[in-house]
Amino acid sequence: MDKATFDNLLKKAGLTKKEFALKLGIKPQSVHSWGTTKDIPYWVETWLNNYIKAKTLDNVKDVICTDESTTSDKA
Repeated sequence: MDKATFDNLLKKAGLTKKEFALKLGIKPQSVHSWGTTKDIPYWVETWLNNYIKAKTLDNVKDVICTDESTTSDKA
């Protein structure tokens, strides 16, 4: 994965490099060096794609659960 793809996936995930590092339990300096002085680890793209999918599914679940509670209140 190149730096531009990494940056785009972070943006899509709604994460800064610092937030991403904190979620992973690694030093933010390590993440900042990816794509410049160090290669981006092979697993990062998959991790971010899964994070984005999980976040999307959580949002869908929240909408569905909110809609169900609103509908049952009207009944």
